[in-house]
Amino acid sequence: MSQRIYIHDVVARDGLQIEPQFVPTEQKIELIDRLSATGIDKIEATSFVSPKAVPNMRDAEAVMAGIRRNPSVTYVALVPNARGAERATGADLDEIVLVVSVSETHNRANVRRSVAQSFDGFREVFHVVRGSRTGVIGALATSFGCPFEGAIPEQQVEDAVARYVDLGVAGVTLADTTGMANPRQVEALVRRIRARWPDLELALHFHNTRGMGLANVLAGLAAGVARYEGTLGGLGGCPFAPGATGNICTEDLVHMLQSMGYDTGVDLDKLLAASRRLGEIVAHDLPGQVVKAGKSTDLHPIPKELERTP
Repeated sequence: MSQRIYIHDVVARDGLQIEPQFVPTEQKIELIDRLSATGIDKIEATSFVSPKAVPNMRDAEAVMAGIRRNPSVTYVALVPNARGAERATGADLDEIVLVVSVSETHNRANVRRSVAQSFDGFREVFHVVRGSRTGVIGALATSFGCPFEGAIPEQQVEDAVARYVDLGVAGVTLADTTGMANPRQVEALVRRIRARWPDLELALHFHNTRGMGLANVLAGLAAGVARYEGTLGGLGGCPFAPGATGNICTEDLVHMLQSMGYDTGVDLDKLLAASRRLGEIVAHDLPGQVVKAGKSTDLHPIPKELERTP
């Protein structure tokens, strides 16, 4: 039996939030519904942030009210604070995601708070969700490097994971926010975290900023991680990584894993169709490769000049 790998798609939040044009609510709902039918394990559908801060996510409640929920899919939203958590629990989310940067400088640039202040605020979030069915996942941005501070010590990442575990999160995601990770670094850090918390649900979030996204997935697999985040079409990116491409592409990730014999539970053809539709919606080229080149199993007619004549 092949090993099961769980795919989380974050395009509806991470991908669409920095698009130059607001994607209409009905088209967001269409994308999420298409993803829900592909076999994806988890979908990050929106974020409950201030509409002034992230205007592209101003329709969070309407999106969650409009989607057709697949009971086999976990629907997730990012929340920045207790107010966001109140909105998310009101929308009946399966999980909410908290995000703090391991890098002090990046965290201040991103949310205007110190790392300690962010974790203090998360306590209020747990107070809000207590008694509800909504789980909490903790994400650690810049786990593999910061564009301001450079390399992040492994101990610093481990300490941040410990703070999340102490809060009571259901899982932790290590994020390579600006695409600075390399495979050797990924495997070493992941093995260290898994050695201390072998039962912790650990996910990895990679960007393809420097072309190492899928190579870093292989390093995560070698270290025993079974959960990976990507964005449909490879959409998205980080505002603090100028010129950067986005997250690793979900359909390219699934294609690679299935080609290697892993079980993703995903219908790749449906995923590719969703990616083509995404390209129509955002009306610009997407970084994904398989949607352009086709699957490696797609064969082509023999050139006419090589056909045998009777």
